[in-house]
Amino acid sequence: MSRRVLVAGVGMVPFAKPSAAKTYDELGAGAVRAVLDDAGLAYERIQQVYAGYVYGDSTCGQRVVYRFGKTRVPVINVNNNCASGSSALWLARQAVESGAVDCALAVGFEQMPPGALSAKWQDRPLPLTDFISALKNVYDVDPGLPMTPQYFAAAGVEYMAKYGMAAETFAQVSVKARTHAANNPYAVFRDPITRDDVLAGPVVAGPLTRLQCCPPTCGAAAAIVCSEDFARAHGLDPKVAIAAQTLQSDAADLFDKRSAMSLVGSDVTRAAAREVYEKAGVDPCDIKVVELHDCFTVNEVLTYEGLGLCEEGGAEKFILDGDNTYGGRVVTNPSGGLLSKGHPLGATGLAQTAEITWQLRGEAGPRQVEGATLGLQHNLGLGTAGVVTLFEKVG
Repeated sequence: MSRRVLVAGVGMVPFAKPSAAKTYDELGAGAVRAVLDDAGLAYERIQQVYAGYVYGDSTCGQRVVYRFGKTRVPVINVNNNCASGSSALWLARQAVESGAVDCALAVGFEQMPPGALSAKWQDRPLPLTDFISALKNVYDVDPGLPMTPQYFAAAGVEYMAKYGMAAETFAQVSVKARTHAANNPYAVFRDPITRDDVLAGPVVAGPLTRLQCCPPTCGAAAAIVCSEDFARAHGLDPKVAIAAQTLQSDAADLFDKRSAMSLVGSDVTRAAAREVYEKAGVDPCDIKVVELHDCFTVNEVLTYEGLGLCEEGGAEKFILDGDNTYGGRVVTNPSGGLLSKGHPLGATGLAQTAEITWQLRGEAGPRQVEGATLGLQHNLGLGTAGVVTLFEKVG
């Protein structure tokens, strides 16, 4: 059984620095309240809940939704690194599409500590142990620096060596992100910056300066998905549907490639995008708006090619020609992306979903992408989980 899955509603709260943020349960409740209002539904209508987060103990999802009542609804807590929010949506979509339920809620939230990401358990094997070993085979890892930016620094060095791109071009991605974020009230960093500002900042690793790295932030976002029968029965009129979606992990040859670009998920992105396009019968040239996982400027560059937005090796020209922004071929991260909006891990994928939904409903205000009928969302977690979702305008 396979049914069309509609986006009944979306919601989020403004993202904030850890020093200024509320607790995860307050943030999550704010997003749930917003999505219920947007959909015009009572919480009692929700038949399953999927809660995505990384920094938290088990059953945080129950802590969030119990504010709206204890209805015996199944609550499943999801941790898939930075793709946790989209993984929650993937599960909710799958439940509705299969006919297991008619209406499901996906909520993502994160109360992040300040500073770089770090492992919280020191008495057991790290999930990324094999990735770290593989990275050391291709990059001079500095044990005094945080590991996460070094993955992407290595990928950037590899990309520049392979295609001859200038390191300065990565900085343009940060400039574009801030320009877009200026029109997004949910974004943390909205002040404009120049390429010189980006390049003058402290070096974090390799070609990456501080303004090319997403900040630790707190926040929450949510989406409700439902069947067409449920929408009719409850007088709903959703304007957006999920046309295709996939969640993928790595292939068997990952470590044989000796490629930092592969370690950070470029292969997963490429394979997932190809599957989504084939399922939906869509060419990437048909897509006018994309929310993609720009945790670092390097990853946005890799993702342009992985999603088929430009040809392999063509990202530098794509950026310099302005084809990644308004007036170009496709608007990438109109929200400001992770670089400017912020990256509360569990909330990120669902915040992307909210932005694409608003874009397709024509409700994005000054950041509206004109004529968008298809929107693509890409969310990636190291280790690896890659989610690509194609949304379509309906009605």
